[in-house]
Amino acid sequence: MDVAEIHKNTKLLVDGIPCSVDEVDFTKPGKGRAIYRVKLRNLLDGTTTEKTFHSGEKAEEAQTTYQQEQYLYKDGDHYIFMNTETFEQLFVSESQIGDKKDFLKEGILVDMLMFGERPIDITLPNFIEFEVLESEVAIKAQTISPQLKAATIETGAVIGVPTFINVGDIIKVDTRTGTYVERINKK
Repeated sequence: MDVAEIHKNTKLLVDGIPCSVDEVDFTKPGKGRAIYRVKLRNLLDGTTTEKTFHSGEKAEEAQTTYQQEQYLYKDGDHYIFMNTETFEQLFVSESQIGDKKDFLKEGILVDMLMFGERPIDITLPNFIEFEVLESEVAIKAQTISPQLKAATIETGAVIGVPTFINVGDIIKVDTRTGTYVERINKK
């Protein structure tokens, strides 16, 4: 692929390692060819590097695919997923999951980014419903701004929720930001 086609979230193969483009900075000097400074995130270990390309150069696109997986359970420092088509199980390390572990609920479907046969990243659903297991006691204060209190959801993550949320309530959480969206009435 031509370097002019590189944009954010493009998957490139750099020195045999799959990377995701985080930023692209285009510069056209007075003389010479245009320069593309690309900030890359290594999809295997999460480290970031910068690489410079000149216009007209070629970059190799990483051959990655997405497949739907169901999260089953955690075993030690590995998370076990099952392919929804072949029923094969995948073991993904905690370091590969990162902060997304706070919202991994047993039974949810995720999109697993694969590099060959190797899982390298997951994409959670944008919104997931969780039960509140613990919450702080709300303190009434005279204020105009909405009050939030800490609540622990079933995965162990702590998020800010409005004061009317109680233990046992089902809430919808935005997994991209880790914030409360709404209370779900399940009858």
